[in-house]
This record gives sequence, C-alpha cells and structure tokens, in this order.
Amino acid sequence: MIDSIDHVVLTVSNIDASCDFLSRVLLADVVVSAPGRKAIRFGDQKINLQTLGQELRNNAAIGSGDLCLISSWPLEKIIGHLNAEGIEILEGPVEKSGAKGPIYSIYFNDLDRNLIEVSVYA
Repeated sequence: MIDSIDHVVLTVSNIDASCDFLSRVLLADVVVSAPGRKAIRFGDQKINLQTLGQELRNNAAIGSGDLCLISSWPLEKIIGHLNAEGIEILEGPVEKSGAKGPIYSIYFNDLDRNLIEVSVYA
C-alpha cells in the first residue's frame, strides 16, 4: 500500500531559526508551501515545520522529533561538516539498522533538541 514517505513534520519554537539551522547544517533548501508554512527540502522529501498549536489535529510537542536522514557523503565528510558548523555530535559513528540494511550513523540535536540522525548505508 505505501511506497514512500513524502514528508514529516517537526514542531519547533521558531520556524525561521529552524529553517536557517536546518538549511545550513543539512544543506537543504527552504521552501514556502503556503502562507505561513515553511519546510526544508532535499531530494524528493521535505520536512514541514510548525510551531506549537499551529496544527490542532495532532498532539505534537517541541523537541519530540527523531529523524534518520540518509546521506551519500562519506562519514568523515559528514563529521567534518558538522564540526565546521559547530554542531555537537552526541553519538557516532555507530552501526545501526536502516530500512534497507546496515547503516552507520551520527547523532546531533537541532535548536529544539529534536534528535537528528545522519546515516550512510554500509
């Protein structure tokens, strides 16, 4: 029934600050999807950003996100980029299990303490 994930949503305290951080750290494009709605996009996927209470259909909380993003970069280049951006690596590289098999992952937090995992397939 399901072929892929189109987008996920993160609840953040400040959409503009999160767009700046995520576009700089993940090298993603910022897109405006509707008035007052922003997202970051990479490849065929995007992460929509919302503030607490902006979407009443869910029970979102700031900082409760946990994402795993796949990179084509080697781990050494990812680590170098994160270090250059002043990002504290919480864990990694560590071996984990991805949707298609073994991955090696680096973990860090965004501005709102959402957990971001950047991984490469083994």
